[in-house]
Amino acid sequence: MPDSMFSKFGKVFQPNEVIFCEFEPGNDFYLIQQGKVKITKTVGSSIKTLDILEEGDIFGEMAILEEQPRSATAMAVDTVKTLHFNRENFEMLMTSNPALALKLLKIFSVRIYDAKRRLMILLMDDVQGKVADVFLMLYEKNHHHDNFKEIVLNVTVEDVANWCALPSPEVQNVLNQFAKTGKIEIYPDKIVIHNINDFQRIVSQKRKES
Repeated sequence: MPDSMFSKFGKVFQPNEVIFCEFEPGNDFYLIQQGKVKITKTVGSSIKTLDILEEGDIFGEMAILEEQPRSATAMAVDTVKTLHFNRENFEMLMTSNPALALKLLKIFSVRIYDAKRRLMILLMDDVQGKVADVFLMLYEKNHHHDNFKEIVLNVTVEDVANWCALPSPEVQNVLNQFAKTGKIEIYPDKIVIHNINDFQRIVSQKRKES
């Protein structure tokens, strides 16, 4: 990245410095030039690490797309150099650096699709259908090039409950039912799905009934 870009948009964060906090308002986002950033979210009484971002990654971009509070906290793991953009200078970026602007637009389109996909889950009334649709969402996102019917999702029961926006015990009951019928195996840090087609059928049926 040219020095002129960093002179205009550069921002540096020190190790363990909070870049922004969950629930606070925001209208800016960051592109990492150097260093690592940890993304965390409060889940119940604990703090869960969602991701560790590195050079070339973007975070906080949903603030440009929608006027809502931050959905997670971002903290510098080490010394982090970023390009810092907001609504005002985003237009300047679009015209001065078309290659970077195209990259950002592609990321934005993926984020918008993800948001719509999660909304589809939230709008489903049936709890079993919600859980099955979470499996499909994760399959579509991470396994779309796989030809295997059996897949492994590196998620916990709590993760699935968060995507469903339902209490963990309620989701646990549904997962236990799937496990009893041999559709899945539940482990502390993963869920093994023996045939993803089973859940495609469940979601299709639930959508027809709604």
